[in-house]
Amino acid sequence: MTAFKSDFLNVLQSRGFIQQISDPESLDALAHKRELVAYIGFDCTAPSLHVGSMVQIMCLYWLQQTGNKPIALMGGGTTRVGDPSGKDETRKILSIEEIDRNKAGINQVFSHFLSFGEGKSDAVMPDNAEWLTKLNWIEMLRDIGRHFSVNRMLAMDSVKLRLERDQEMSFIEFNYMILQAYDYVVLNRRYDCRLQMGGSDQWGNIVNGIDLGRRMGTPQLHALTTPLITTASGEKMGKTASGAVWLNADMKSPYEYWQFWRNTEDADVPRFLKLFTTLPLAEIEKLAALKGAEINEAKKALADAATTLLHGADAARQAAETARQTFEEGAIATNLPTVEIPRGELESGSGVLTLFVKAGLVASNGEARRQIKGGGLRVNDSPVTDEKMLLTAADLTTEGVIKLSLGKKRHVLIRPA
Repeated sequence: MTAFKSDFLNVLQSRGFIQQISDPESLDALAHKRELVAYIGFDCTAPSLHVGSMVQIMCLYWLQQTGNKPIALMGGGTTRVGDPSGKDETRKILSIEEIDRNKAGINQVFSHFLSFGEGKSDAVMPDNAEWLTKLNWIEMLRDIGRHFSVNRMLAMDSVKLRLERDQEMSFIEFNYMILQAYDYVVLNRRYDCRLQMGGSDQWGNIVNGIDLGRRMGTPQLHALTTPLITTASGEKMGKTASGAVWLNADMKSPYEYWQFWRNTEDADVPRFLKLFTTLPLAEIEKLAALKGAEINEAKKALADAATTLLHGADAARQAAETARQTFEEGAIATNLPTVEIPRGELESGSGVLTLFVKAGLVASNGEARRQIKGGGLRVNDSPVTDEKMLLTAADLTTEGVIKLSLGKKRHVLIRPA
């Protein structure tokens, strides 16, 4: 391991955040003086970020905690174009209204991790629509586009892999890397930003920005990428059977978020404690040493710490108590995730397959049938054996709900409205 002088790079290295750095010594010197301004861009493609963005958010968190200045760049402009990186087809073009709504949802997350203001190390959140939408096409070609080699652009992974798979790339997407590079130049001029961070798939795009900055007269700029996070079983981080693990509470409840971390595979616990919590490394080492059934205590610590960071200590405690009541006491905790359905649907009888889909526990009727055959679905803790089963008001518990379960760990309450 490299011995860094700066707290920032030492923290990132010791906790497993670093994949590549363009010029470690120069970057370390800036961070050591606590004069580093760094940014990460977040396109507004959905009304919330998901847990796959947590590595990047934590990089900005640790940047500020070590006395440096974070920029959370909103991609109100680049979202109108669409990042082709890792995609086989053009992203859906969103309306300006959709982008603005998504941006408002994403804004909510950062207040939990960063302190915003006018101070030296206070975070800022500009939107690249402010400068990208003002670019004149001819001026852009003359002042920015002339610095880009089409030969090099075609060799970029985001373009080359798409073309090798015979997947069409639109001209609008081809321009994305130019706009991202220009963002870096603008942020340097406005905030003296010297570092762009991102996932390992962004290395080429970030280096493009460094090169454009050199050609347009900026000081030396830097790149830092984080590793692609996959689970021990090879799954992409944050992908579950029911879809993405969103960070906004109205899209994924604190209990569901807590439960996601509680269900971490044993082999991932030490790494995830370092990446997704702020627990001291000495404490993480003790938790990582737990074996056998005791590993569950480390998983609970991970769930508690990760949920506290995002939703606060009260929400984390409530989620942990809900889990305890559900799993240890077998009770129906009334603050489990709840889906309301019209009372009339229950009075006439609702199909069990339909209700499990509505609850978000399965993606389709076909998946529900497969789970029934494997004994994976339960209603009020009793296994479902008949896919044609109807649930009615007679199935309501004394708490006035029907408890649907997928396996032993995922539960949703159906409540008549």
